[in-house]
Amino acid sequence: MKLITIDGPSASGKGTVSQRVAEILGWDVLDSGALYRLSALACLNLSTDLKNIQDVVSVIKNMQINFCDGLVFLNSNNVTDAIRTEHVGNVAAQLATIPEVRKALVNLQHSFLKEKGLVADGRDMGTVIFPQAPLKIFLISDLETRALRRFNQIKDKNPNITLDAIRNDMRKRDEQDRNRSIAPLVAAKDAITIDTTSMSIDEVVNFIIQKWKILEKFS
Repeated sequence: MKLITIDGPSASGKGTVSQRVAEILGWDVLDSGALYRLSALACLNLSTDLKNIQDVVSVIKNMQINFCDGLVFLNSNNVTDAIRTEHVGNVAAQLATIPEVRKALVNLQHSFLKEKGLVADGRDMGTVIFPQAPLKIFLISDLETRALRRFNQIKDKNPNITLDAIRNDMRKRDEQDRNRSIAPLVAAKDAITIDTTSMSIDEVVNFIIQKWKILEKFS
């Protein structure tokens, strides 16, 4: 089975790493976090009451999603930047605690796994969605490094954002992800944990590629 899962907290580098690993291997990539962010944005666009689970699930099931050349489209609109705001991320984290929402997205996530191969990026890819993955990676990094990464990523698009605000939001998001009752953010028992704090993207990518090549050789 050609499947690698890469889990970790916000700004641990899993998105960029997943894209590069998939490009090198010639596989597809699943950004599961984008699915939750798309769900959040779709609900926000329609002013959906997040406490009305039935309405939220209905919105999610009617989303038209398309990933193309690194861009993300929701109902034919390019929302690549819109889904990366901290507000959308916080709403996505809120939705991720709702069992009905997670259930609505499971089949969609499973549909990405094809013979070609898949790198699945998220928070519960190796523990819940693809526990059968032959290679599971869990990326970690200290809060300050992750906050600075996110700040540098969005400061030009949001000049009013501050590092302190990002750090505080990220701290809250981490706590919410780790302590939720359903699919909490935790490394799978057989996952390889990589601390990316002092590593370059290339170093992390090369490490994962080498691990996969070893698995392939002896499988």
